[in-house]
Amino acid sequence: MNDFETLIGLVSQYSPSGKERGAVEWLVARMKSLGYDNAFVDEAGNAVGVMGKGSKQAVLLGHIDTVPGEIPVSLTPPSPLAPLPEGEGKLYGRGSVDAKGPLACFVDAVAQVGVKEGWQFVVIGAVEEERDSEGARFVAEQYKPDFAIIGEPNQWDRVALGYKGSAWANITVKRGQAHTASGEQTAAEAAVEAWLKIKAYVDSLNANKQKVFDKLLLTLRGMDSSSDDFQQWASLKVGVRLPVSVSPNDWYEKLNEIISDSRLEGDCHLLVEPTGFAVPAWGCEKNTQLVRAFLSGIRSRGGEPRFVYKTGTADLNIVAPVWKCPALVYGPGDSALDHTPNEHIELEEYAKAATVLSEALKKLTG
Repeated sequence: MNDFETLIGLVSQYSPSGKERGAVEWLVARMKSLGYDNAFVDEAGNAVGVMGKGSKQAVLLGHIDTVPGEIPVSLTPPSPLAPLPEGEGKLYGRGSVDAKGPLACFVDAVAQVGVKEGWQFVVIGAVEEERDSEGARFVAEQYKPDFAIIGEPNQWDRVALGYKGSAWANITVKRGQAHTASGEQTAAEAAVEAWLKIKAYVDSLNANKQKVFDKLLLTLRGMDSSSDDFQQWASLKVGVRLPVSVSPNDWYEKLNEIISDSRLEGDCHLLVEPTGFAVPAWGCEKNTQLVRAFLSGIRSRGGEPRFVYKTGTADLNIVAPVWKCPALVYGPGDSALDHTPNEHIELEEYAKAATVLSEALKKLTG
């Protein structure tokens, strides 16, 4: 088969979150053509391919949705079979890195390995990862794998063992209207004071931590204020990337504690309201059969394996706490290109990653 047919075909199916159906159906058909024992669309709308019928199971979970913003699909050089001059051999298109490159790599590698006695490979192209991970939340309750591999771009010679969690909240201050000459604290001033207290707490907690993965990463995503004839209010949109040591519940409790200790004048009232889906951080074990299989696969291609811990979140955070099996994150592509208008993947890197993955799966199931 053309080594890049799966990659090019999948990237050519534009599929921002909520509009994945065309790409899902294309991938199901592709897996069938590659000899998967079964391929189907599950109840959540995920693309699922199954190879083998053994009692041991390895799930390879990627995501098929992308952020919005269609990028014309193009190749340099124009033919993927042409020689790859240094600096060329790239596929441009939305999702080529995040994360159709890793997902296509899963599909191709499992097809290369084929059926292994006693094993079942399940490849999943999950929907909605860029929003609320509805696809991953569904499959978390459908499978109980012995090993889990999550598809995200971290380059062909790196294995990711951890992703930070996240939690979001709106902090609102309300108070009765007062004359501007009264000197009383305004709702906006109280909101700013609350933010400074939150930031001071986070700065203090992070002071003795050397690794970014172990720190709280705080962001103020928005501010607003207004008033009417009788009331004034101000709101803050506060986000945080969480380390493994701080759960979302821990963070919300601390926010409420900080807010309750804030100095409020007059009839000011503060409210913390969690928003969206909070996600706990997750760190994978390093000394596992799964990790060793990948280290061997990377070395087989002449690479020097490296471990990374990411500051974002991934579907790893959703499924790993449920499955409680050895897990890691792997996939070709430069994550610095995620969501950018210049998103592209090196074809040579993709080919290396597919070989690494196939060798790792053979070693794991051998």
